[in-house]
Amino acid sequence: MRISERSALFALMGALAAVVLAPNVALAFDGSPDAADAAPAALPKAVMPSPGTPRPLEEAVRFGTQALRSGDMEKGIDSLRYAADQGHAGAQWKLGRMYAEGEGVERNDIKAFEYFTQIANMHADDNPSTPQARFVADAFVALGTYYLVGIPNSKVRRDPGRARDMFAYAASYFGDPDGQYHLARLYIDGEGVGRDPRFAARWLGLAAHKGQYQAQAALGGLLFKGDEGIPRQGARGLMWLTLARESAAGPGDKWVVDLYEDAFSTASSDERAMALVYLEQYMKTGR
Repeated sequence: MRISERSALFALMGALAAVVLAPNVALAFDGSPDAADAAPAALPKAVMPSPGTPRPLEEAVRFGTQALRSGDMEKGIDSLRYAADQGHAGAQWKLGRMYAEGEGVERNDIKAFEYFTQIANMHADDNPSTPQARFVADAFVALGTYYLVGIPNSKVRRDPGRARDMFAYAASYFGDPDGQYHLARLYIDGEGVGRDPRFAARWLGLAAHKGQYQAQAALGGLLFKGDEGIPRQGARGLMWLTLARESAAGPGDKWVVDLYEDAFSTASSDERAMALVYLEQYMKTGR
């Protein structure tokens, strides 16, 4: 019986998503549609301006993006660095991510931190509605995660208070769902701040409705079990956990899967049935 109910939850999600959710257009880091499949195998030399010729920033970013896709890391990084040095947020963000994740370069958290800091210093007041605002918000979140743990053998020390400031700025000024989730997580764990599940739930709700699956999982967990100032709402919590479970894919998402499995196994039949009703309603209306 439990297996069939579990299958019904995920089957409903798949069916409704196919009808209700429009396909997303993948975007390159510079904000343009992702044309990786159409990128030429080799870039014509004419694309790159001759030495000494000023390169428009957007042209340098486009060239750098294409070079990376074609496997020419040296030219790609060179073009991105040129744009980054001129203050292009997208180029700075891409280089920061590359160094943070060791993507095509040797991982270097200090260099990543420096690029994210450049973005924060130069673009903190950018209008949140501009295309580049997502890079700026992500940079603040990245800085927050660094301050949360620190960087070994560097001047970047663990500073939960500073991490909170970074997350809060991304969450409030830019309305960034990752920033909202990470800020809420601090208040759930009481790390660097006083523990406040109700305050955390407000931020989680904002991020969860934007599709941030970690926030969906955390919110679902709070509602399913209840917490200080939060009455237990088993069916509603299971609905959020089901949405989160569907999006969990990486090895770091085991906690999401475990949270869902634990809730599903302890939920009553009535709660599972009501979660299915809530899920159908949410997929149709977003509420």
